[in-house]
Amino acid sequence: MPMKSIISFIFLFALISNIQVMSQDDIRTRNLTEQHVAPKVTKSADEWKSTLTPLEYEVTRNKGTERPFTGQYFNFYEKGNYYCSNCGALLFNSSSKFKSGCGWPSFNDVTNLKSINIITDKSHGMLRTEITCSNCEAHLGHVFNDGPPPTGLRYCINSVSLKFIPGK
Repeated sequence: MPMKSIISFIFLFALISNIQVMSQDDIRTRNLTEQHVAPKVTKSADEWKSTLTPLEYEVTRNKGTERPFTGQYFNFYEKGNYYCSNCGALLFNSSSKFKSGCGWPSFNDVTNLKSINIITDKSHGMLRTEITCSNCEAHLGHVFNDGPPPTGLRYCINSVSLKFIPGK
């Protein structure tokens, strides 16, 4: 077999393997189905800008992200609940928070599946599953299938998308 054919075969095999891995990493095929609820809280861009910090606005309204290992709740493990920083909707309980090492706060479950929108995200040349607040459509982060039991999910969330209220 000529060297060019061998190299072409190896390249094609690597490409196909990579596509299969990307498909397997997309949790929608295993655990969650896409869902989108019309928001109850709607504001204009100027209204959001007047109530959010520039970083909160960039992350939650423009689908940005915090730098890893820098967010307020990255290495934070007090007991309580996490709410949407934009509208105050309950999203996560501290009992589902875990140390993932990914650089962002990680949870293995939401308090109620109806509190989030599950959206296909094909940005940046990747296939991921984005989650937004179903109450106001604030971008929260993404969810992956490499989390701990019982769900096997890792909700990777930006700290500025959250507001923590301690438990009593």
